[in-house]
Amino acid sequence: MLKHLPLLAALFVAACATAPPPAAPPPAPVPVQLPAQGPVISSPQPVLGFDVLPGWSTSPIAPGVLAFSRSCGKIAARPDNAPLADAALWAGTVLEWREACEAMTVIQDEASARAVMESLFVPVEIVDPADEPRFTGYFEPSIEARFRPEGAFTAPVPGPPSDLVQGPNGPLQRLSNGRTRPYPPRAEIVPEPSKIIGYAHPADVFFLQIQGSGRLNFPDGSAVRAAYHAHNGQPFQSTANWLIRNGKISRGEASMQGIRAWMDRVSAAEARRAMNANPRYVFFDAKPIGDPTLGPVGAQNIPLTPFGSMAVDTELHALGVPFFVQTTAPGLGGEWSGLLVAQDTGGAIKGPVRGDIFFGTGFDAGQRAGTMNAPGRKWALLPRAVAERLKATEPGV
Repeated sequence: MLKHLPLLAALFVAACATAPPPAAPPPAPVPVQLPAQGPVISSPQPVLGFDVLPGWSTSPIAPGVLAFSRSCGKIAARPDNAPLADAALWAGTVLEWREACEAMTVIQDEASARAVMESLFVPVEIVDPADEPRFTGYFEPSIEARFRPEGAFTAPVPGPPSDLVQGPNGPLQRLSNGRTRPYPPRAEIVPEPSKIIGYAHPADVFFLQIQGSGRLNFPDGSAVRAAYHAHNGQPFQSTANWLIRNGKISRGEASMQGIRAWMDRVSAAEARRAMNANPRYVFFDAKPIGDPTLGPVGAQNIPLTPFGSMAVDTELHALGVPFFVQTTAPGLGGEWSGLLVAQDTGGAIKGPVRGDIFFGTGFDAGQRAGTMNAPGRKWALLPRAVAERLKATEPGV
């Protein structure tokens, strides 16, 4: 599968220059309940076709096709009868995805990619009657770092602590007497000096922990990836919401850029109080940069693709499933629709119609991702057999 990636990568580059089309409303959906812990999905009668997806015929899909081809390398290595995910049995088995994965090898250009997708997949809309759909953006920060504290570079980038153990219900702290307890919140954690990867500006480290991975650039020209290792098991709490509730910023300033600007205006102690409003704390592994054109490794253990990868709630969705998403953001040029593959997850990504779009690496990607926080729509693209089985579960069918 991966031998075809150079061709797909060339397709990806060409597609990035395509302007996103304005969205058009599809027909009203009819709810269907997914089996086996699934979220609610919907589709008009009969099963939804690609012709009613807003912007499908003109949206660039090459980044998503490239991402899906990478996911297929993981899918193809598993047994035929294995479910794509135990938590999302509705997504079907490996065998039911093999034909679609093998078809990735015949793609020559965007037109053939679209034709292959249309012939083998059925789009089925995911809905959530209990909550508003929400799409955000994330990126791989590339930040200045130092080998030791100096100047503004005072916050440690923490490596995995020796007292962190995984319990049956999540991370625990092993005490000197051998007992364990829930790992402490952010405000109580002091990184072990021997485990520290480097030092950076406190706000940079805070946002690095929110993004989950990044690159550290040192003055001698060396660089490492700070790759996600684990978190402390504490619930993720929004610092933006804490700042709004306490009158520190307006809702219009509740972007990454707005929060960073506020932190730069206030004292270090006040900024630290705001950071501690989020008790979750992330630890990293130092990894070689490797191919600098590739994104960080996501939850599916493959590099993420800008505008082709998305983080989802893995308690509801299977990694490797392609989705078609319609949403809007200044960093996306306004109204946007595109093909995104579930390849990652995150502490704040909870719910069936929740998605975190990967924007890429570096400052510009961060500026664009920071503008992304909007409602939208989300369709799972499923092999025909899987979609037809779901259709059969609809009441009255």
